[in-house]
Amino acid sequence: MDLSRIVITGVGLTAPNGNSLSEFRSNLLNGIAGISRTEIRYMGEVLAGICDFDPLRYQKRKEVRVGTRAGSISIYCSREAVQDSGVDFEAMDKDRVGIYVGITEHGNVETENEIHNISQFDYDTKFWTHHHNPRTVANNPAGEASLNLGVTGPCYTIGAACAAGNLGVVHALQMLQLGEVDFAIAGGVSESIHTFGIFAGFKSQGALAEHEDPNRASRPFDVDRNGIVVSEGGALYTLERLEDAQARGAKIYGEIAGYHVNSDATDYVLPNPERQTECMRAALKKAKMNASDIHIVNTHATATPMGDIQECEAVGAVFADCPETYVNNTKGFIGHAMGAAGALELAGNLPAFEDRVVHPSINVDELDPKCALPNLVLKQSIQAKRVDAILNNSFGMLGINSALIVRRFSD
Repeated sequence: MDLSRIVITGVGLTAPNGNSLSEFRSNLLNGIAGISRTEIRYMGEVLAGICDFDPLRYQKRKEVRVGTRAGSISIYCSREAVQDSGVDFEAMDKDRVGIYVGITEHGNVETENEIHNISQFDYDTKFWTHHHNPRTVANNPAGEASLNLGVTGPCYTIGAACAAGNLGVVHALQMLQLGEVDFAIAGGVSESIHTFGIFAGFKSQGALAEHEDPNRASRPFDVDRNGIVVSEGGALYTLERLEDAQARGAKIYGEIAGYHVNSDATDYVLPNPERQTECMRAALKKAKMNASDIHIVNTHATATPMGDIQECEAVGAVFADCPETYVNNTKGFIGHAMGAAGALELAGNLPAFEDRVVHPSINVDELDPKCALPNLVLKQSIQAKRVDAILNNSFGMLGINSALIVRRFSD
């Protein structure tokens, strides 16, 4: 089958340390994280990655009040990506546009808030909001974006745990190659910091990070890492068939070269390095590339003791003999943005196609010997000889694994 080549032509994002790709990238290169302390109902003070984008840039106050935080993030990132792409969006046939938003969980925030609200009235359900159902349906983030942008093509969310950001991009690629749409907005978002449940869940597992300095709390690969910093955020891309992008003279960030998705089928939480290894190798095979063709591997590592070790085992099995392959991680800067993680982490590395700079993994004071991968970039950025391809790992609970490969565009 002769499938169309799919390219990235726009990027819109909000992260705890930046509200645009240029700001985000600058902070990654300069070691600037974005973690702070905040109060969460029933939990008290916790560490979290909080975004400070302005939702009123693209929404009215009533829309923000009636909608959801995930919806606002989706709208902001969608609008920013479309603007960045330079496409004449108003003239576009909106039936031929699709929106595919990966998300870890959605609806918990709104449900928790409503239960708290009616608890103030002796749990009388007449005080339950009539906005609850559209806020909590699974397609909400993409649906709110479709309403805001007037997109009438297929718009829905992809539930794939913390692999969801990659899966949003993969699904968009497939829909473009199938000819179902001509223009896609895709990636991942997260509103996770607004639900006490996710903090309580990680705390009960002994997996919620703590540190006296919030910006040093997320410590993938460090021997003293003690868990996850929960974050919100989003990164959405505009994707197009290559011929369409070239016809309008679009700038091209990179080309989707390959991907793979598989499942561990072994544990609710603990990853399986064998399946992760298989996932990366299958993505390379689909891309018709060798491991040595990859110059940056962005790891999923979340700063949990076993998760980091098992992923490093998998990455080492695939890239041990690749002296020009660098390995980095983004969560030290932004924490774990859940459904947005993969898409944000890819975005932070995309500019390396132009400047050949590999951003570092930060907060590693003492490297765990079991995480000592060759060419692991720590503390300071590295100038690579070349950056022609990036492999982005994103893994999630219940054993879902994804590996997405993006390469430098060339004719």
